[in-house]
Amino acid sequence: HLFFSTGGGGGEAKPCKARIDVRATGHSKAGAPLCRRGLHCSGMRYKLLQEGDIQVCVFLRRWEPHHLALADGSLASATPTGYMENSISYSSIEDVQLLSWENAPKYCLQLTIPGGTVLLQAANSYLRDQWFHSLQWKKKIYKYKKVLSNPSRLEVVLKEIRTLVDMALTSPLQDESIHQAPLEIVSKLLSENANLTPQEHENIIVALAPLLENNHPPPDLCEFFCKHCRERPRSMVVIEVFTPVVQRILKHNMVSEKCPRLRLFTQEYILALNELNAGMEVVKKFIHSMHGPTGQCPHPRVLPNLVAVCLAAIYSCYEEFINSRDNSPSLKEIRNGCQQPCDRKPNLPLRLLHTSPDLVSQEATLNESRLKSVIVTSNEIHVEVERNNTANQKMTANAGNDSEPNLIDCLMVSPTCSTMTIELSAQADRILGCYVEILKMLSDYDDWRPALASLLQPIPFPKEELKYVIQRFAEDPRQEVHSCLLSVRAGKDGWFQLYSPGGVACDDDGELFANMVHILMGSCYKTKKFLLSLAENKLGPCMLLALRGNQTMVEILCLMLEYNIIDNKDTQLQIISTLESTDVGKKMYEQLCDRQRELKELQRKGGPTRLTLPSKSTDADLARLLSSGSFGNLENLSLAFTNVTSACAEHLIKLPSLKQLNLWSTQFGDAGLRLLSEHLTMLKVLNLCETPVTDAGLLALSSMKSLCSLNMNSTKLSADTYEDLKVRHVSKAQAGSVIVYVQTDSN
Repeated sequence: HLFFSTGGGGGEAKPCKARIDVRATGHSKAGAPLCRRGLHCSGMRYKLLQEGDIQVCVFLRRWEPHHLALADGSLASATPTGYMENSISYSSIEDVQLLSWENAPKYCLQLTIPGGTVLLQAANSYLRDQWFHSLQWKKKIYKYKKVLSNPSRLEVVLKEIRTLVDMALTSPLQDESIHQAPLEIVSKLLSENANLTPQEHENIIVALAPLLENNHPPPDLCEFFCKHCRERPRSMVVIEVFTPVVQRILKHNMVSEKCPRLRLFTQEYILALNELNAGMEVVKKFIHSMHGPTGQCPHPRVLPNLVAVCLAAIYSCYEEFINSRDNSPSLKEIRNGCQQPCDRKPNLPLRLLHTSPDLVSQEATLNESRLKSVIVTSNEIHVEVERNNTANQKMTANAGNDSEPNLIDCLMVSPTCSTMTIELSAQADRILGCYVEILKMLSDYDDWRPALASLLQPIPFPKEELKYVIQRFAEDPRQEVHSCLLSVRAGKDGWFQLYSPGGVACDDDGELFANMVHILMGSCYKTKKFLLSLAENKLGPCMLLALRGNQTMVEILCLMLEYNIIDNKDTQLQIISTLESTDVGKKMYEQLCDRQRELKELQRKGGPTRLTLPSKSTDADLARLLSSGSFGNLENLSLAFTNVTSACAEHLIKLPSLKQLNLWSTQFGDAGLRLLSEHLTMLKVLNLCETPVTDAGLLALSSMKSLCSLNMNSTKLSADTYEDLKVRHVSKAQAGSVIVYVQTDSN
C-alpha cells in the first residue's frame, strides 16, 4: 500500500457540514446509493486544485514531502524521486474514497490503483474534501475526453454529453474551468465530426443548453453556432437556446476585437432573427429585452457591445465585398480617392464619383493648378498642360504613410471626395440595412443616446440611412449628446461637417445642418469662439441657407456682424446683401442697424468688389442675391462648385465692372457663354474648367478682346477649335497676354 499525507498549505480549515464515506462500491456507509447532488446540496464550495504540497508514505513507514500537480492526464510530482518516481495516470485510478476507519490517520483520502492503495492526508477536513473533488473531477474529465474523442453512435454521444453537463452543474467545485471544460470537449467533438446532420447538431445543442445558460461558449463552439444560425436561421434552437446565451454575452462579456468569435456569433444570431417572418420586429423586441422595461438600462456593457457588433457588421459588408473582387482597388486607393488605373476592368462594382475640392478664389485656383505641370510654349500662345489638380495634391499629402487604412477610414468624409458610391450585393445590402436599423433603435432610448453619440463621434461615415440617428442627436437638448456632432479632433470631420451643404452626407439642402447649428447655438455654444469657427469653416453654407430664408442662419450672420467676426469689408458687404435678399433677413438686419450705425455707413460706400457664392448654390440663389442691392463695383465673382447653369447668364451680364469670373465645376454651358461674350466686354479672367461647354460656345470667346486668361481643363474642346482660338488671338499671343489652360488626352 502507498499512503499520501498533505502537509501545511492549502488555507484555513473550514467547517464541513456533511462528511460522506465512499467505498469502492460507490455506496454510502449506510449502504444506500450515493446521491451525485449530495455534496452540491450541502452548500460547500471548493476551488479546483491544480497543485499542492504532499507527504508520501509507503506501508505506514516514513513520509516523503512532494509537490504534486494535477495535470490533464496524470498525478505527478515536481520532484519525481522516491515513492513518486513515476506519475499516476488517472486511467489507473480505480476509485477515490474518503478514509474513515477507526484509528486511521486524520483527514485522509484513499485512491485505489492496481496492486495497492494510495492515501492522501490533508491538514484539515476542508482541504481533504477539496483534493477529493478535484481528483474526482480530473479523473472523470479525462474519461470523457477519451470516450467522446472516438464516438460510435449518436445516442451514446448524447447520453454521455448529458451526463457530462449534469456532472458540471452538480459539482461542488467553483471554478470557470469546471463549466468550460465540457464545452471545449463537445466543441472538439463537433470540429472533428463534420458529417453530422443538422438534426444531430440540434440535439447536441439542446443537450448543452443547461450549461450555456450561465457560461459563454468557447471560440470553436461559437463557430459551430454561427454555422447553425446561417444554415438554419428559423430553427427553434436559435430562439430557445441561443437567446439566453447571446443575452449573457452582451451583458457580461466585452464583445471587442479580443473576442471576435463572440462578436461574430452575436452578429449571426441577430441576422437569424431578422430572417424570421416578423423580421425587424423580432430584432426590436430583442433589443428591448437587452435594455429592460425601465427607463434606465441596468447593464452598462450592453450598449457598447451592441455598437461594436453593428460597426463590425457594417465593416464586414464592405470588406468582404472589396476583398472578393480580385480587380477591385485597394482600401488605400478608396480612401485617397484615386482614379481607376487603365489596366483594370471598366465595370468595377466599386466606383468613386467625382472629387469636389473646397471653394478657392480665382487666384488660388490658377496658382495651384500650375503645380507639377508641363508648360508647352509656342510663338503664338502659352499652353499649360495640367497633370495633377489640387485634389490630387491634397490626397497625396493626406496619404502620409503607406499603411493600409481600415474601412471606417474609407467611409469617413475626406475633403477630397464629395460623394462615394459602393455597390453591394443584395445579401450585403440586407445585412447593412439590418444593422443600420439597430443603430436607429439604439438612438431611440434616452439613456443610451449620450453614450451612443460618444461612440459614433470618432467614426463618422456617410451612410444615408444613419441620418435618422444624427437627427436624434441634433434634437437632444443635452450638451453631452449634441456636442458629439462636432469633430472629435482637428482634421477629422464630424457629423456637423458631413451634413453641411456641400458635405458628403448632405441630401436635404442643409436642413439638418441648420438644426445642428440651432441646437449648438441655443446651448452653451452661443459664444464668439463658435461664431469664429463658423466664419472660418462654414461661412459659405451659412450664407447659402440664409439666402434661402433659414431663420437660424440669418441670426448667425447678424451675430457675426454684431460681434465683428468678419474683418474683410467685401465679405461684410456680401453678408449684408444676403440678409437683404429675404424678408426675414431684411427685418433682422434693420434691427441690427438700429443698434449699430456703422453698418449703415459701410453699405453707403458701395457694394463689394469680390464675391464668392456658397457651394451648391442655384440660379435662383444667385438671382436673389444680386437683386438685394447694388453690385456695380463687383470685379471678381466665384461661382465654383455651385449648381448654376446657363440661365444665370442674364444676371451676370448686369455686372458692368466684372473682370474675373470663376465657373469651375458648374453646369454653365454654350448658351450662357454666347451671352457673356456679347455683353461682358471688360472680362479678363474666365475659368471654364470641368464645365459642359463645347466647341460651339468656345468659338464665341474669340470676340472677347479683353480676355487674357482662359481655363478650359476637362472640357470638350477639340483640337480644331483650339487651333482656331490661337489664330484669332494671335496678335495678343505675340504680346504674351493670353494664357490658356487645357488638359491633354490621357494617352
